Amino acid sequence: MFLILVYDVGEKRVGKVLKICRKYLNWVQNSVLEGEISDAGLKKLKIELKRAINEEEDSVIFYLLRTTRYSERQTIGIKKGGDEMFI
Repeated sequence: MFLILVYDVGEKRVGKVLKICRKYLNWVQNSVLEGEISDAGLKKLKIELKRAINEEEDSVIFYLLRTTRYSERQTIGIKKGGDEMFI
């Protein structure tokens, strides 16, 4: 499946959360990552993130796309993170 992950976490946890996410996904821009991920990979990612964040202060949003057949990414302005993985 294809995953778009968006996070808003406390400043002290940003680096740790980004490091965890980059093991599974491609960095797109500030607090946004995307990429193909297996069900097992998604489960591991969620476990690691639950340990790293404060669920009373932080937020991680997962947009799961079972297919990218009818999707495309359009960008206005500066492109960050590269184009190797895109919807």
